[in-house]
Amino acid sequence: MVMTPSDEDQRKMTAFRTMARAWHEQDWRTCADLFAVDGVLHSKMLEPVEGRQAIFDRISRLGGDHKRVTIHIHRMGVIDGVLFVERTDEIVIHGQRGECPAVGVIEFDGDKIARWSDYYDRAQLERAAGHAPRATA
Repeated sequence: MVMTPSDEDQRKMTAFRTMARAWHEQDWRTCADLFAVDGVLHSKMLEPVEGRQAIFDRISRLGGDHKRVTIHIHRMGVIDGVLFVERTDEIVIHGQRGECPAVGVIEFDGDKIARWSDYYDRAQLERAAGHAPRATA
């Protein structure tokens, strides 16, 4: 049996696709504005960032002419009103490419993100971003 997402679920998925596109374009204002005023961004390996402006301040430091992040979405679905996103973040810094698989668990308050909890391997992210030696086979 094939299930069709509800209109509300579609809006949540569309919001994340907008986030992925804005992140790639380094449009940090759009990214931050997808959060509720008191929203939370919590990369589970770090302390949570609370509040839309604090989120903007944090993520706007991630960009630069030498860096590009592309969020490749593999699967997305809504369970009990919460959006789950399986993805791979492709990170290119000074021409060096790396990847980090991640899962985002995104709670909404209306059309805004109330909390984005991100799960990934911190060491793998550090290697993908060129901050640690790459693993050898």
